Amino acid sequence: MLDTRNMQSWEGLDLLDQDGDKIGSIGEIYVDDDTDQPEFALVKSGLFGTASHFVPLQQASVEGDAIRVPYTKDKVKDAPGVEADGHLSQDEEGELYRYYGLQYSERRSDSGLADGQDVVSAGAVGRDTSGPTTDDAMTRSEEELHVGTERREAGRARLRKYVTTETVSETVPVQRESVRVEREPITDANRDRAMAGPEISEEEHEVTLTEERPVVEKRAVPKERVRLEKDVSTDQETVSGDIRKEEIDVEGDVDQTR
Repeated sequence: MLDTRNMQSWEGLDLLDQDGDKIGSIGEIYVDDDTDQPEFALVKSGLFGTASHFVPLQQASVEGDAIRVPYTKDKVKDAPGVEADGHLSQDEEGELYRYYGLQYSERRSDSGLADGQDVVSAGAVGRDTSGPTTDDAMTRSEEELHVGTERREAGRARLRKYVTTETVSETVPVQRESVRVEREPITDANRDRAMAGPEISEEEHEVTLTEERPVVEKRAVPKERVRLEKDVSTDQETVSGDIRKEEIDVEGDVDQTR
C-alpha cells in the first residue's frame, strides 16, 4: 500500500505501466475528500508534457523512484478526458473508476449510504480502515513468475578476403643452339657443289643461333567458394525472481472453527 505520508514526494516521479514502460511523469496527486487517501494521479505525457490523463492509485505500487500501476500505457492514454482543475466531482470519479474496471461506491444518497444500499446491507459491508469501503470481502493476490526469452545480438562474424604473396618455384626445360664444325672429304657425291664457286676466293658464312628462355605468365583461377553458415544449439538456463504474495490474517473475536 502506498505511504500517504510521502504523497507530496510522488509529484514529479515517473509513472510506469504494468509492463514497466514509462507512461509519463506525475504532475499532481488527487486526494479523496472523505479518507484523505491518494486516489488519482494526474500523469503528464507527450511532448513537453502537454497531454494529461487521470489514473487511479488504488492498486499502484512503489518501484524504486517510480510509481507502477496495473494498466497498459494505451489504457491510460485513452482514459476519459476530465478537466484537471484541482478537484474531481463524483460523476467524474465514477466515470474514471468504471473506465478502469474498478468498483465505485462514493455516490451518496440523502441517508448518507451509497446509492442502492439500505441500513441492514450497509451494516454487513463493514468498514475498511485502510481506505474507502468496498464490499464484504478482501481480495488476496500474488505475483506469478512468467519466464520467456528475448533475442539479442551476442556477436558478429564476417568473411574478409585479403592477398598474400609467396614464391613458387617450378623447373622447365629450355633449349639452346650451339655450333660445331664438321669436315667432310670431297667425293663424287659432293664434288659438283664443292666446285661451283671460284677456284680461289674469300668468303664468310654465318649461322644464327637461338635459345629458349623461361617465360612466367600469371592468371587468376577460381579454387573454392566460402560462406558463413549459422548453427543453433540449445542450452538449459535457470532463472529466478522474487515474487510477492498477499497473506490474510484474522484478528479479533472471529469463530474460526468452521
